[in-house]
This record gives sequence, C-alpha cells and structure tokens, in this order.
Amino acid sequence: MMKTIIDQNTIERTIRRISYEIIEKNHDLDNVVILGIPTRGVVLGQRIAANIKAIEGVEVICDVLNVRPYRDDLNKPLPKILPNINVTGKTVIFADDVLYTGRTVRAALDAVMDMGRPAKIYLAVLIDRGHRELPIMANYVGKNIPTSQNESILVQFMETDGIEQVVLE
Repeated sequence: MMKTIIDQNTIERTIRRISYEIIEKNHDLDNVVILGIPTRGVVLGQRIAANIKAIEGVEVICDVLNVRPYRDDLNKPLPKILPNINVTGKTVIFADDVLYTGRTVRAALDAVMDMGRPAKIYLAVLIDRGHRELPIMANYVGKNIPTSQNESILVQFMETDGIEQVVLE
C-alpha cells in the first residue's frame, strides 16, 4: 500500500529551505560544487543549484556523481567514470533523495577522493529515514521520516517520474 506523505508544494518549499541553508552556511558560493547521486539526487542537486542562482545570482557547479563503481555490495567491477571537475580546496555538497544506511554516501566519499581533496564535504538529502549502518549524518535535511525496516520511501520528481511526491510503501 502506498501513502503520499509529502506533496509537490511541500517538496518545493523544502528544497528552497535547503538552498537557503546552504547559502547561509557557505559564504563563498563560487567555491561550492554540488554532486548529485543518481537518479533523484541529480534532480535535487540541479534544483538546489537553480535556487542558489535565483536567490544569489551565483552559478554553482552541479554535476552527476555515479557511485555504483564504488559500492561495496557489487560483485562485478564497473568502470570508474568521474566528472571532470576540480574539487581540490572546494566545498563539495552531495545531493541525494533518501538517506538510509549510509552506504551510498560512503561510496560517494570514495569517489570524490579519487577526484581530488575537497576542503569540506557536506550532505544534503530530501528525506532522512534513519536505520544507519555507518556513522553518516546529513548536514542539510529536508524531512526526517522515521520508518520501519520493512517500509520504504519513494521520492518521485516530475523530471524522472512525471509526478511530484514522496510516498511511503
């Protein structure tokens, strides 16, 4: 059974709030790089970057960070293709739709370290559902939604799903 827990207007307000929090915490926005984790983290990252441009007039670098080759739960090695971005000395913000066990973020940390040595690394998530298996915590959280292990959270964006909502399954 699926239950809508966040609607389109709330998603938009939440992403706008996260964008303002990033602006407030990072005074040198020219030094910020947003890396979206596929699939819906990319959309979240693009929207945050667009909000920052609309609010501050600063075009923040936003790209895709494919962490699949860095996952520790895949048997078959995949080629490591990283964005051609200099992250050394920059503030890197990972964007992801749902924070759950923390393993995706661990893979993202490994990937970004192959790209250079950032000054800071932050994590922005739309939903934090708990159940961490690693000591990972988001710096920017849209909503905390505690779930049981047998429930799941599905974020749906217009760009990827043709509908804008967060559902609990």
